[in-house]
Amino acid sequence: MPKIQVGDICVRKSYGRDLFFKVTSIYSGEDGKEYAALKGLDIRLFASSLVDDLEKIDVREVAQYWTTTLKKNAEIMDRVMRRRVEERHQRLKRCTDGYCMLGRGGGEEAKEKTKDSDVEGFDVPGSVLHLDGDKDYLDLCMTTYRNLNIPAFGYAVDEEEQPKKVRMLLEKHYPDILVLTGHDGLVKGAKDLSNVKNYHNTIYYMEAVRVARTFEKSRDDLVIFAGACQSCYEAILSAGANFASSPKRVLIHAYDPVFVVEKIAYTSIHDPIAIRDIISSTITGFDGIGGVETRGKHRLGVPRTEY
Repeated sequence: MPKIQVGDICVRKSYGRDLFFKVTSIYSGEDGKEYAALKGLDIRLFASSLVDDLEKIDVREVAQYWTTTLKKNAEIMDRVMRRRVEERHQRLKRCTDGYCMLGRGGGEEAKEKTKDSDVEGFDVPGSVLHLDGDKDYLDLCMTTYRNLNIPAFGYAVDEEEQPKKVRMLLEKHYPDILVLTGHDGLVKGAKDLSNVKNYHNTIYYMEAVRVARTFEKSRDDLVIFAGACQSCYEAILSAGANFASSPKRVLIHAYDPVFVVEKIAYTSIHDPIAIRDIISSTITGFDGIGGVETRGKHRLGVPRTEY
């Protein structure tokens, strides 16, 4: 068996090869045995394992895994784009007096004529500030924001540093939506799931949310998503987040925050968003994501100039 090294993609044999992990460091435990610190390949989870329990994954199997993952992501994005077009047709019936406008919704151009005139609208979706404790995940999310036509500013910031840096970045960008995520997980052997000390990074998400709420108190003016795998959902919501993970302490996908954000960014400012609609657009669903009633951040503009 090849020696396990930092950067390798591995599975844990004792867990039935359940998840793909990347080895971030190797260290000696107090028992003198060799351990590896792990992060989920596309699941926002911290873990540790005996090196002897790890099995290195062949590059072809990793490539196939990413192909399957990206295919699922593309299918969700396709549903998102179709939904945007359908919603636009419904919303724009209430547009301007005597006109109905259809603009760049879901990446498609369209116009609808009324009274022998054309008015073409344009989208102003909500903007996003995303702080992620994992640069690899941040890169995945930023690419998806671009593909979904969501204006976003992204920063790789370690979880413990997020409370220190979030206000400065809010003052720099003044976003409509704030995402605070990275990795998390229950401390091994934890019994009391209501105690935030039993989570690796929940306390940092809570602190960062509180700082953000000193910048903007209203949950409608600044919408916040915070948390990662197995985070203490109730505590993060109590700190002031609109949406958080993880109600049933399950693992969440790297893309889940993006699909929560997309629904908020492209729902009209006139409309509260049904929580079911937001969560149904995620990969993990209600076990991994929950929140409180929130209004959309999307605005329509008229007319769209040719210049």
